[in-house]
Amino acid sequence: MPKTKKIPMRMCIACREMKPKQEMTRVVKNADGEIFADPTGKAPGRGAYVCGAAECLSKVCGKKLLNKTFSSNVDPEVYRGVEEDALGNK
Repeated sequence: MPKTKKIPMRMCIACREMKPKQEMTRVVKNADGEIFADPTGKAPGRGAYVCGAAECLSKVCGKKLLNKTFSSNVDPEVYRGVEEDALGNK
């Protein structure tokens, strides 16, 4: 019997649903306190995930969920980067 590969799952900070990691956009806060979208998904630091659903993107941007997740002010450029990355993943 062939062994099936385990698919890593992550929770979207907006809709709180578990989805495959590859379908999501990762946002990272590194050791220096910089916050940025991580298209590779491998940058070191604390990560938060956003799925590509339009409702989730508007909720993340509208309610400033990254500010709450990382307990710091997040530059509006980061929110734009997350939207661009999420739309590029589709």
